[in-house]
Amino acid sequence: MTTKFLDKEEVYSVAMPKDTDLSWYRWAGNQKLLFSVSSLKNYSGQRAGNTEFRQTELYVIDIATRKTRYLGLKKAGPDGDNVIHVDRDGRFLLLSARQSVYKYPEIFRIDMDTNESELVLKEQLKVWDWIADNDGVVRVGISYRGKTVHVFYRSQDNQKFRRIGKIKANDDEEEQEQSLFDITHIISGSDSGYILSNKETGRFALYKFNFLTKEIGEKIFDHSRNDIISYSLDDDGKVLESVRYTDSRDRIKWFNPQLAKQQARLNRALPGDEVWITSKTRDNSKMIIYSTSSTDPGSYYLYEPKAKRMDRFAGINDRLDPQQLSKVSYESYTARDGTPIPSYLTVPKGKEAKNLPLIVMPHGGPFGIRDTMDYNIDVQFLANRGYAVLQPNFRGSGSYGEDYYKLGEGQIGRRMQDDLDDGVEWLVKRGLVDPARVCLVGSSYGGYAALWGVTRNPEKYRCAASFAGVTDWNKQLRYDRRFLSSRYSRKWKEQIRGEDNFDLDDVSPVRLVDQLKRPVLLVHGKKDSNVPYSQFTLYKQKLEDRNSDAVFVTYEDEGHGLSDKKNRQDWLNQLEKFLAKHNPA
Repeated sequence: MTTKFLDKEEVYSVAMPKDTDLSWYRWAGNQKLLFSVSSLKNYSGQRAGNTEFRQTELYVIDIATRKTRYLGLKKAGPDGDNVIHVDRDGRFLLLSARQSVYKYPEIFRIDMDTNESELVLKEQLKVWDWIADNDGVVRVGISYRGKTVHVFYRSQDNQKFRRIGKIKANDDEEEQEQSLFDITHIISGSDSGYILSNKETGRFALYKFNFLTKEIGEKIFDHSRNDIISYSLDDDGKVLESVRYTDSRDRIKWFNPQLAKQQARLNRALPGDEVWITSKTRDNSKMIIYSTSSTDPGSYYLYEPKAKRMDRFAGINDRLDPQQLSKVSYESYTARDGTPIPSYLTVPKGKEAKNLPLIVMPHGGPFGIRDTMDYNIDVQFLANRGYAVLQPNFRGSGSYGEDYYKLGEGQIGRRMQDDLDDGVEWLVKRGLVDPARVCLVGSSYGGYAALWGVTRNPEKYRCAASFAGVTDWNKQLRYDRRFLSSRYSRKWKEQIRGEDNFDLDDVSPVRLVDQLKRPVLLVHGKKDSNVPYSQFTLYKQKLEDRNSDAVFVTYEDEGHGLSDKKNRQDWLNQLEKFLAKHNPA
């Protein structure tokens, strides 16, 4: 894997570690870029047998020298990228890490130039998560003990931590709501800050918060239907700058008057697009702007507010003709139990919205994730080939509040799947799609939903294409519980199995492979560290002698997505060929 950088007039590439997936990246000062990668590892032990697990590691790119270095402990546990603070000048970072599987996380100060590490906070209080303020002082620790969560706090570096909260699984409703905080920013030199809570309406909103008294203060911002996703402070980490949320599309609300003014100007300059200030100088004299829409892969601009000048310097894919792309609409239908299901519908351009072939494309996740109005390569490709595409934000999807999220608990393969089926019925009743020409296509959880759909309801779907899909839920959850983590709950077993604790084998495609009578396209990257390749091989072994219409594709050097453009093209070619045979447009 390589990443390209623009240095004046020269574009250069930086090699990523072999056999890894890129997890995240961020700036550390002006001359360093941090990035995290994950990889698939195996642990062989007498007790564990041959067990797969997900390893994360941290690296830094020095922009001046163009060199890449590993950052972290020489011997560390599987989580090697848990950064809780980055020095604004890029000199050091604080890393939460375990020195062995028998220890709780400790905090290390890592020099970003030399990788020298210094232990600054030993393990204590059985804390798993640590949170630092904007000056790098560790202020909050969160401990999970059985079904009880303990929150510890201190005001200053030289103080001991004291417990300020204890939440049990059987606490009353009010205390349960108090547990649903997103503590992400703590302001140095103060016991006051901001917090996201859904205690008032069931939707996350931004409030002032006092950590000593545990009192939620004034509500700063909320949305009438959707969660506030995140908030940010200024470059010094002390003044509230913005909040982000998603309704029909991603949006930002600026509290900084100067940036709010510039955002309004940018919106007028690029009407109809999502316009984002992605990077800026400390004095706001220069900004990097990114714009995109459902029919625009994206453009980058250099914006100089005082000069009132904005120059486009890069595009994601300038060879695409926007006139050939299909518009996406945000709509809603009603599931069989009366639940409204928000969704995105794409109708192929130039086609009459009548009796069309349909592709149902469920998103990944599934919990706390949702589709948005962003440009989607697969959606536009399928629409260009003549298919209508439905992207349902089924129950359990993110940003619609706690009630909607909890409707998905214990409903994988059940009511979450009903929501997809009901979307098909909605379009059939409108006369928009042909009920005899419907297929499922998805990635990750969406890949699972595609396989499960044709297994469970072959009368509704002619075929399914699954990229990196889960086929055995019990194996997946043993591998990595974080696959299904969300802001609402860490009780992942209860979240997945629900109150009736149903058997996940009952909704795992590999366990019911004899039931499958429809063609499937099964695709997976061999280096996938999110959904391990064994999910593919296990299903393939059981299916290849039973289903002559099954197609199996492996990408040797890919992970949970496709980074090589040749592989991306091959995936689309494979998908087009498969659909042309089993669900022609």
